Amino acid sequence: MQPSIFTVCGNRALTPGVFELTLQGNASLIARPGQFVNISVPGFFLRRPISVCDWTEGSLTLLVRTVGGGTAWLEKVRAEQTLDVLLPLGNGFDIAASPANAPIVLAGGGIGVAPLYGLARALRAAGRDCLVALGFRMASDVFYADRFEALGCDVAIATEDGSRGTRGFVTSLPLPDGAYVFACGPMPMLRALAALPGLAGGQISLEARMGCGFGACMGCTIETQNGPARICHDGPVFEMGSAKL
Repeated sequence: MQPSIFTVCGNRALTPGVFELTLQGNASLIARPGQFVNISVPGFFLRRPISVCDWTEGSLTLLVRTVGGGTAWLEKVRAEQTLDVLLPLGNGFDIAASPANAPIVLAGGGIGVAPLYGLARALRAAGRDCLVALGFRMASDVFYADRFEALGCDVAIATEDGSRGTRGFVTSLPLPDGAYVFACGPMPMLRALAALPGLAGGQISLEARMGCGFGACMGCTIETQNGPARICHDGPVFEMGSAKL
């Protein structure tokens, strides 16, 4: 974990309220999809934790949803501005833990789609096929479906109003029997996925308000089957069934 200065290369809107930041800087310490960074925002005491969508040794791609003053400031940054970024933080997805013969499903809801892109790229590089199941409120909220398809993934979309794909939620989509699931999204979605019968297990990435982002303040502590755990330090990725959702 170290603070680094990144330069903004691009900032583009994906949907109303969701934007993609492309940053240039030393991202070589990021080891796994599912890790996150903490960005310093002028005028705010606490950094803003953002999942890593994709990365190379010299660049970061972040997908951000505008939810308050800090992310609203980030939405307005432009090329050549610099950002103070703390990285890498948290434990990411463990691809090796997925059974070799189990179908792989990547399930994302809303901005929870973000860390699944880097995961999909890593799985495809390892020769693994995967179904990407994405859930949104409506068709105008859908983003990155084409990016997953470009990786060679099968993509299924559910929208709450039925304006694109299947009407309903991610759990309304037909998932293969015996699937191993990697998931990130709102808590009701994660609870519903964990309750599905016939899964071979999986891993879930949790979201939380954070103070420090590296485990010192205990502000994002949750209960697990093995006792208290800090989402920022022990997660954000947990084995499905270990966290008490």
